[in-house]
Amino acid sequence: MRATALLYIMIRSPWTRERRMSVPSCTSPWEKFNKEESAMTREELKAAAVSMLDRAYCPYSRFPVGAALECEEGTVYTGCNVENAAYPAGICAERNAISHAVAEGHTRFRRIVIAGQGEDFCTPCGICRQVMREFAPELEVICLNGAGEERSFTLPELLPHSFGPEFLE
Repeated sequence: MRATALLYIMIRSPWTRERRMSVPSCTSPWEKFNKEESAMTREELKAAAVSMLDRAYCPYSRFPVGAALECEEGTVYTGCNVENAAYPAGICAERNAISHAVAEGHTRFRRIVIAGQGEDFCTPCGICRQVMREFAPELEVICLNGAGEERSFTLPELLPHSFGPEFLE
């Protein structure tokens, strides 16, 4: 039954074959980029995050965010922010991508690109930083602004003196 539901989502997705041809294949949340086929460059990862801006559901903030997460073995998952009228029920692009990767069995991440459309760099919120810390304490975080300029951080720079799973052992 689960496979049938996933197949239905893929068929009903607006990401038809024709649209995929205009953006990197990893931009569909149902497709994975496999490093064995060819390595994804930093620019391709940035393009994947930027392409997710159009998929964001943000009628309340009007602040679209896209993310592209590269797993340690090279698989890439994308995400966008999805808002809800009950604000706490929304999810950020970063956690969307991380959740998708974890649901597919990936828990080790190399880098994430976060894209926004504003003048400032789109940095992750505190909750996203903590979720990133859970899986990748040394994650590279690449933040983009609307002009496509980037600023890179390490997660320890964004979340110093962090709390992680090792504190619960």
